[in-house]
Amino acid sequence: RKEDSFEAFEEIFKEATKRKVDCVLLGGDLFHENKPSRYTLVRTIEILRRHCLNDRPIQLQVLSDQTQNFTTKFNCVNYEDPNYNVGLPVFSIHGNHDDPIGADNLAALDILSACNLVNYFGKSHVSGQDAGKVKIFPVLLRKGNTKVALYGLGHIRDERLGRLFQTKAVDWMRPESTDEHKLEDWFNIFVLHQNRVQRGSIFAKNMIHEKFLAKFLDFVVWGHEHESLPEPVRSGIAGCEITQPGSSVATSLTEGESIKKHIVLLEMVSINDGSGKETQYRTESIPLSTVRPFVYGLANLKDLVEEDGGDPNEPNDIARALERKVDSMISQARDECTNPVTAARLPLVRLKIDYTGFSTINSQRFGQRVVGKVANPQDVLAWSKAVVRKSKPEGGGGKAGETEMMDEDDILNRPEALDQARIERLIADHLHQKLEILMENDLTTALESYVNKEEKMAISNVVSTSLQRVQEMLSREPAESGTDWKKHIEENISKCRARQEAEDTATRDNPGAPDGSAGSAPPPP
Repeated sequence: RKEDSFEAFEEIFKEATKRKVDCVLLGGDLFHENKPSRYTLVRTIEILRRHCLNDRPIQLQVLSDQTQNFTTKFNCVNYEDPNYNVGLPVFSIHGNHDDPIGADNLAALDILSACNLVNYFGKSHVSGQDAGKVKIFPVLLRKGNTKVALYGLGHIRDERLGRLFQTKAVDWMRPESTDEHKLEDWFNIFVLHQNRVQRGSIFAKNMIHEKFLAKFLDFVVWGHEHESLPEPVRSGIAGCEITQPGSSVATSLTEGESIKKHIVLLEMVSINDGSGKETQYRTESIPLSTVRPFVYGLANLKDLVEEDGGDPNEPNDIARALERKVDSMISQARDECTNPVTAARLPLVRLKIDYTGFSTINSQRFGQRVVGKVANPQDVLAWSKAVVRKSKPEGGGGKAGETEMMDEDDILNRPEALDQARIERLIADHLHQKLEILMENDLTTALESYVNKEEKMAISNVVSTSLQRVQEMLSREPAESGTDWKKHIEENISKCRARQEAEDTATRDNPGAPDGSAGSAPPPP
């Protein structure tokens, strides 16, 4: 299955070349690993060179200050470099998997950017004290009379970004209005890579609400969410249209990943009818044909086995009924596949079974029955059952005695979410009562970066930042003469921690805060 992502990536650029697009926009997570293998980097560079380096003329003109837009030391968009013939420019932000780390704050995209293959933007520096501040500078593009302000924001931890929006610490740097480039002439696009929906109670605050989007935005490309929802939907909250293209391949065996994968073609044109300039646009959803077939199914164990004429208490009857169900899903995958080359591949199959009141069978042993039939024989089955709440949950939601499905499938198939849950639980169980200066959320993120992304300085950095925060508070409130200095330090540490916890709570409990303030970028030349 390791070639699946490369084949889908190649198809995207073949489609872009066929339709003669002006540029390709990626919404983050080009790489699934923070430190991709050499093989992955080589294959990616080969595909980008094959489709992006040619003598096709570029009609896009960059009008913004490029030193504020891009990360390389060359300070220009790649097709303006006289040493390269770039015929298809690629603009990309980073995601949560390939985000910059380490003392040098470098990402895998920086390698592609230094190779002049990708224009890496949206790498915002969080500056200042406490939660900090972020400035989002647009890449100002013009083609003929059509002008686009492309805003990008690479992944920032959802909780932290929510706090930045909550405290109005996000500055949208809008282009300055001039006689030649009026502010209302710009079509404003924003691409981000954040959680759009909640995933279980333990991740309730890890999402970005649509109210955080600036009111002047016209079109939003929402990355990170893998489910493909390409048709733009107008937000009743933000007032703009939002598209969610989704991932190009299935990276987890969830229901959202089984939906047909798409890319989105966005076409724009500016029309001046005498009363003013207006940018009209339309989108087209283009299905990807090289994606491996994936079928996701739901079944009730009792009903499934009894329909097959078996006993739901007999393991052999259960296995036989499940195998027939999986066989029918395999046939469905082949029937739905329109590409004969893709149809010849082994499909991905995931069957989620409600086994309430009965026992399960060994999933690994069942996988031996479908070896050679599916691409994922070891994890075809996912088991779930209904549980009864014994007490009323916090916050007053739900009632005691209610029945709900205990469904961890979405979480278990997102490794980063599962790791986050384990780390949070570890800290809560062993360190919560002992931590005085460090915040649990900050330590959780640092541990995750240290383990999953091999960021050796992650824990050291969070310790230094926390100490600095407390030291600044102590310097602002020095102890008076005769004061018990030890007691004074303990009180200020408690105040500092209480203030930080209050900010976290405010961010979590009030997701509908106003959008960040709008600044002004330098006028285009």
